[in-house]
Amino acid sequence: MMLESAIKFEKAFDILSVVDGAYKDCPTNEEWSLAKKMCEFLEPFYETTNLISGSSYPTSNLYFMQVWKIECLLEDNQTCDDVVIMNMTFRMKMKFDKYWKDYSTVLAFGAILDPRLKLKFLRFCYKKLDPSTFELKANEVLEKFKRLYGEYINTFGGSTISQSSNQSPMSPEEGRLTKKSKMVMKEFREFDCETQTSKDKDELEIYLKEGLIHTNEDDLKYDVLNFWKINEDRFPTLSVMARDVLSIPITTVASESAFSIGGRVLTKYRSSTLHAHVQMLICTRSWLRGFVPNHDDDEIGEIHEEEVSTETMHPPQHL
Repeated sequence: MMLESAIKFEKAFDILSVVDGAYKDCPTNEEWSLAKKMCEFLEPFYETTNLISGSSYPTSNLYFMQVWKIECLLEDNQTCDDVVIMNMTFRMKMKFDKYWKDYSTVLAFGAILDPRLKLKFLRFCYKKLDPSTFELKANEVLEKFKRLYGEYINTFGGSTISQSSNQSPMSPEEGRLTKKSKMVMKEFREFDCETQTSKDKDELEIYLKEGLIHTNEDDLKYDVLNFWKINEDRFPTLSVMARDVLSIPITTVASESAFSIGGRVLTKYRSSTLHAHVQMLICTRSWLRGFVPNHDDDEIGEIHEEEVSTETMHPPQHL
């Protein structure tokens, strides 16, 4: 941030005011103190904006934590001793309540499907905000989560462990067993499969009862989709649900930027391009470059502007 960069040169500004007599606008100690408070207050918003508004497409398990941190920050600063920050917080809280007061339930499911957070994190966050209603709110989210899980059970089947996945290659000694011995081993495998299936019939209950995963990785670097890929055999239905829920985009900013890209593809100099060709151009550009600004387009625009200005200054002579 610009403010953060300026604070690093606080002493340099003070020295400049002593060395250069023409420099009259050196910030006072009080102004530097206010700048540090403001920087500390705005930093979480800067981080969240970079995460959500960027084109990195974060998984939805990060949504709940980010919104909760912003709400806690606004709640804490409503009684700030700095009048400027307090007034800012009051106006920001009004906007927050308008758009974010009711957390998106579906995106809150992403926190449950994060093995580092699960339902405990929702209870923790709700308790920080309102200790009197945190259990009620967490249970409401859990009930809706179970209903969605039930739909996946009906669609993809229950948590059954395939017999083929548990079979190991036959050893040479086992190949020499008698027919009776082979029947015994077959019945034993079926018994083991049945007991394991009945034990593991509720994937959701097992997942929620397991302990949390503790990693040394940064929150943004942890690959939650890889966890579900690795544990797909243990949670076949829940892993399908996790892939669908975690892939829900937190924001539409990245997709909206595609429309602004369209303005550079379809300019007044290329207004006759078919809409199908425009879609192909935007799609191909997105695959190749993502949503990084293309400076070539700006250069083309400048060339066209120069041509137009030249034609205006020197209009063609008609015979």
